Amino acid sequence: MTRSGADPRIELDRAPLPDPAEIRWLRRSLCDWYHAFKRDLPWRRRSDAFAIWISESMLQQTRVETVIPYFERFMARFKDLAALAEGEEEEVLALWSGLGYYRRARALHAAAREIMEFHGGVFPHERSALLGLPGVGPYTAGAVLSMAFGASEALVDGNVARVFARVFALEAPLRSPALEQALWRFAEALVPADAGESADAQKGVDPGSWNQAVMELGATLCTPKGPRCQLCPLQERCEARARGRAEELPIPAPRRPLVAVELEMLLARTGERTLLTRRPPGGRMAGMWELPTREIPNARGETHLWEADFSTFALAGGCIPIGEELSTLRHAITHHRITVSLRRATFDPSGAQVRAQNESTWRLAADDDLASLALTGLTKKALRAVSGPAL
Repeated sequence: MTRSGADPRIELDRAPLPDPAEIRWLRRSLCDWYHAFKRDLPWRRRSDAFAIWISESMLQQTRVETVIPYFERFMARFKDLAALAEGEEEEVLALWSGLGYYRRARALHAAAREIMEFHGGVFPHERSALLGLPGVGPYTAGAVLSMAFGASEALVDGNVARVFARVFALEAPLRSPALEQALWRFAEALVPADAGESADAQKGVDPGSWNQAVMELGATLCTPKGPRCQLCPLQERCEARARGRAEELPIPAPRRPLVAVELEMLLARTGERTLLTRRPPGGRMAGMWELPTREIPNARGETHLWEADFSTFALAGGCIPIGEELSTLRHAITHHRITVSLRRATFDPSGAQVRAQNESTWRLAADDDLASLALTGLTKKALRAVSGPAL
């Protein structure tokens, strides 16, 4: 039933979908494999929309191993929609600190409040209502509706893209409009009928199981490098394997050039307190707390991520002398590759200008309070590098 004779250059909008018999085989084979071999992950022990929504929001562009402790801490504090809606944004960001893409955390908080206010505290069951919530796009809507409510809703993420590009030999670069359109067309054709309307659902072939199975396959066997085709339940139907091209597909997206960024961070402590500054309310990592940081302009005088001066240090009348280098750190944000010189600094916390400053833009944070603050991931890394307070 393989289509290995097909022209690999065929237009994606005309790429043939599997026939009904093959669709049934694909669903049964993959769902059987999933139920037998799926990983035991904390969010899979729950089937409620809230837990699925939180986990899927955290998992976007983030590895499962990284997400697990964040999910467990987040759910221990915010057990349901009402608890999240009533929480303060500062605490939400503190629990998210280190995961990156902080707009996801803000969107979760805002969406929880909207659900409580406009949906009576009940998670919406309709796609249009979900898509109207802050931060919810087609992927998240498909995940929640299929996994929590058994709705016949498709989803596409990086793992799904890789599996479909290989199984169906979809020849276009990742993230290209042509491939995205084709991926959604295949996803919508393959997702099973609503769980309540299908006899197959009683046999474990339902929308939620199918969507999770495709993602699980991409995460564990159909990996970007070294796919373990000999263990794949779909190997006899995989076009890429039949053509000897499993390592070549999907075609990589054009890479953005890497940008080198050089930062200088200051560690200024007095007693058991650390000087922190707050990032501006708009832009990257808005409102997060960090060690005083500046970016060293490159040879063309350009900066990319931070301001090029220590203007926030005016809080001490400019009397924060920069001392010895304590550590050199490496960090990455999207396509930026960051080198950080962490330096010791001193200042006079009793100065009149310090007392006069607005504590919404800086603070002397006690060691015991640091874990509850919305610190940037880079600040956490810097404090750990000098054996600072446990975070």
